[in-house]
Amino acid sequence: MITWGHDALRVEISDDRLVYFGPPGGEPYPMVSPLVEVTATGHGRHWSSHRLIDTTIGARMRYRDHHAVGDRLTVELHDPQTGLVAEVSYRSPEGLPVLRSEVLLRNEGNSTLLLESVTSLVISGLPVEAADLMWADNDWLAEYRWQRRPLRVTSPQLSDRIRYGNGKGCFTLAGQGAWSSCGNLPMGGLTDRESGRTWLWQIEHNGGGWRWECGEREGTAYVALSGPGDSHHGWRHPLAPGEEFRTVPVALALGDHDGAFAALTRYRRAIRRPHPDHQRLPVIFNDYMNCLMGDPTTEKLLPLIDAAAEAGSEYFVIDAGWYADAADDWWGSVGAWQPSASRFPGGIHEVLDRIRDRGMVPGLWLEPEVIGVRSPLAASLPEEAFFRRDGVRVTENLRHHLDLRHPAARAHLDRVVDRIVGEWGVGYLKLDHNIDPGSGTSSHPGETPAAGLLGHNRAHLDWLDGILDRHPHLVVENCGSGGMRSDYALLSRLQLQSTSDQQNLRLYAPIAASAPTAVPPEQGAVWAYPQPADSLDEVAFTMASALLGRIHLSGLITELDPEARALVHEAVAVHKDLRADLPQAVPAWPLGLPAWDDPWIVLALRAPAATYLTLWRRGGDDTLRLPYTQRAELLYPSGSKAAIERDPHLTVTLPTAPSAVVLRLR
Repeated sequence: MITWGHDALRVEISDDRLVYFGPPGGEPYPMVSPLVEVTATGHGRHWSSHRLIDTTIGARMRYRDHHAVGDRLTVELHDPQTGLVAEVSYRSPEGLPVLRSEVLLRNEGNSTLLLESVTSLVISGLPVEAADLMWADNDWLAEYRWQRRPLRVTSPQLSDRIRYGNGKGCFTLAGQGAWSSCGNLPMGGLTDRESGRTWLWQIEHNGGGWRWECGEREGTAYVALSGPGDSHHGWRHPLAPGEEFRTVPVALALGDHDGAFAALTRYRRAIRRPHPDHQRLPVIFNDYMNCLMGDPTTEKLLPLIDAAAEAGSEYFVIDAGWYADAADDWWGSVGAWQPSASRFPGGIHEVLDRIRDRGMVPGLWLEPEVIGVRSPLAASLPEEAFFRRDGVRVTENLRHHLDLRHPAARAHLDRVVDRIVGEWGVGYLKLDHNIDPGSGTSSHPGETPAAGLLGHNRAHLDWLDGILDRHPHLVVENCGSGGMRSDYALLSRLQLQSTSDQQNLRLYAPIAASAPTAVPPEQGAVWAYPQPADSLDEVAFTMASALLGRIHLSGLITELDPEARALVHEAVAVHKDLRADLPQAVPAWPLGLPAWDDPWIVLALRAPAATYLTLWRRGGDDTLRLPYTQRAELLYPSGSKAAIERDPHLTVTLPTAPSAVVLRLR
């Protein structure tokens, strides 16, 4: 028996099985899963199915050793038939009910094993009858849409008078391609609707090669989390004698519903790269959304720079288009990242200097992993520097995709970043990604495309570490067609996450309210983009959406009338007053996680000194009652017609829709 943990979490392992995961002194659930499940060609499952579990290698694995150092426990298992060794590594930051898990496989046998799937974590024990599944649909312009269904919908009761063994089905989600969160977040949850006990997990991988599944095994609900595998991704990995393979890391948080999200939020802060941006939270103006939309020029930018500074912005980001002549269809010619002479007749430094003169830090948009088919670099870089399959270079939407395992690809991007940041003095990069190159690259002999994609994903992380090592004060935003790369492999390194490209202020409300499920509030960038045609309520609505996250101010603010512009300035001032609380705040949803069409949406952030609430009304009844008894202070907008009462619970009336308010509870 191995017992390990701290005052917020205990793990017990017995007979090569995880037998307890929960708070110290908690009631144990029956757990029957091996610590790791592995399939390899010639070594499948002892109960045939499409599931990750019931593998013959997993069943043969036996305890060989373990050691605990600091916040990490490593358990070494051995398969006597193949000689495969698995080092299952658990980590849990002190005081947090979160378990991080990854597995290192080492071939100590005499022959090569062709790996087809490896789990990073397997856990079971929640009662099936009371278990609800949670997952998040995640589409372009419609991110972070959480769903909840009984596990019995996908794992029905199979036995009654006649007793059957385990089924063959399960609920499965899997990512594909280069966008880690296109289709679904690499997250999920199981909750016991009777006790409220919740397991919430994330797969920390920066590509679409991930999979999780939930189902029934031996009468209990199980969860299996993994990176790429053969059945969903065509992934195989030859593991020769003496070689090693490491899985993608995953994390599992424990608590009630909001408590599990709070624990995962604190865990994300504990594992990410330290950076001053996480505490400073500067206000950012970006010229793209509902503003210049990829058509920047000196003439258009100079008045925007002045207006952004007057509004209180501290960074000014020139988004897409700065590298292309005004008459050029630049989509298929990107790659060199040199400023356009026609857009900036006096040079781009005239604009960058104006940003600095107005007390702001300049930023630029960049899409580093792609080379346009018409770019000179498409011919000058080596063929091996690009994604290829069966010897043919991959082309998607007039772009080629760089393979960052190749030194020429990485050297090219290092030169670009060092020029823009080191020579031009740019302090912010918005790194975007707008194509999916498909299953991956088979650049090396015998390599499956999915294995090549995994190699590129890991090289991409190493490249990001390198640029931040060289430029430690650079602020880097993670964007992938909005929120298509919301994962904690990237966000453990980068400072901000673009939450969406959604241009409709009404539809942004559920995205902004649900974004803290995937990213801590101090990393979640939300567009606030007032338009001259907006009503004052609509201006306040779009500004309120960003106040409990990171403000990405945009829109044609130079054309706003004085009352609307005053609302923008007031919102920025309110945000600056409360932003010091955001790096310690955890999210909660007093109405539950919002649905896409909910008339009322509420996000709460609980900080040590206060609780902040954003309430959006998009329709329905004009009055909402909330489960709070504290006194509520109206923070924004100060001229709101909202009626706020206690009877004894908090009751808020918003007479118009759309409208929104931000409150503080002491």
